[in-house]
Amino acid sequence: MNLPNKTLAFIGAGNMAEALIRGLLVNKVLPGQQIIATDVRADRLEFLAKSYSIRTSQDNAAASREADIIILAVKPQHMSLALASLAIQPTALIISIAAGITTARIEKELAGTARVIRVMPNTPALVGAGAAALALGARATPADLEIAEGILNAVGTTVRVEEKLLDAVTALSGSGPAYVFLVAEALIKAGIEQGLPADIARKLAIHTIFGAAVLLAESTDEPAELRRKVTSPGGTTAAALKVFEDRHLTAIFAAALDAAARRSRELSAA
Repeated sequence: MNLPNKTLAFIGAGNMAEALIRGLLVNKVLPGQQIIATDVRADRLEFLAKSYSIRTSQDNAAASREADIIILAVKPQHMSLALASLAIQPTALIISIAAGITTARIEKELAGTARVIRVMPNTPALVGAGAAALALGARATPADLEIAEGILNAVGTTVRVEEKLLDAVTALSGSGPAYVFLVAEALIKAGIEQGLPADIARKLAIHTIFGAAVLLAESTDEPAELRRKVTSPGGTTAAALKVFEDRHLTAIFAAALDAAARRSRELSAA
C-alpha cells in the first residue's frame, strides 16, 4: 500500500514512532515530506529530521490540523493532554498505539466524532519484525482498517481482533518479547554455568532462538510436532523437557499471561 496523497502526523516521537517512520519510508508507503513528527524534545525532533528527512514540529495543533492520518504515540499517562492539544480535521483517521487506552476514551475526549483504530504493537517492530493487533473503534470503517494495516505492515505482520481481546494480545505479543529475552538470559546463564565462555553461550543462545523461530514460521508443522521431532526417547532433549514438565512450565506461562492481561485491564480502566 502507498498513501501518495495523505499527510501523516505522529504525536509523540519515541522508538515505536521511529520504527514506523523508518518502515513507511523503506517500503515507500509515504515520502518523508508527507510525514510530520511532534514531540516535546527538540533534540529528538532534530535527530529524526536529519535521519529521515521528515518534517518535525513542537506544535501538535498545527501538525494535526494538516494531517489526514494521526498516530497517537504518546505514553498512556500523557494521552489526555495530547488529545486536548490537537486540532484535527473532521475527516482525519486516528490510530492509537498507546497501551491500555480504549477507543471509547479517545472518541469521548475528541468530542465523540473521531474515527479511531487502536493498535497493540510490539518492540520487534524496531527491526521490521513486529506483530500488531488492530481493533476498530465505534466509527472507524473497514477502509480505515486497511489503511492502518498498510502502515503497521511496514514494520511486521498484523492481525484483526475485537477490542475486548486486546488485553489478551497485550499479554501474549505485546509483552511477549520480554518473555523470550528472559529465556535467552536463562539459557546464557545456564550455558556459562556448564562451562561455556560467555560470548559463546550468548551466540549459541541467540541463534538457537532465532533459528527455532524461523523454523517455526516456515514449517507447516505445529509447535508440538516440531518439539516431538527434536526429542528422541530417552535422549538429552527428553531429559530437559521432563524438568520443564515436572516444574509445570506451561502452567507458569498461563499464569504469567493471566497476570499481564489482568494488569492491562486495570490500566484500561484507570
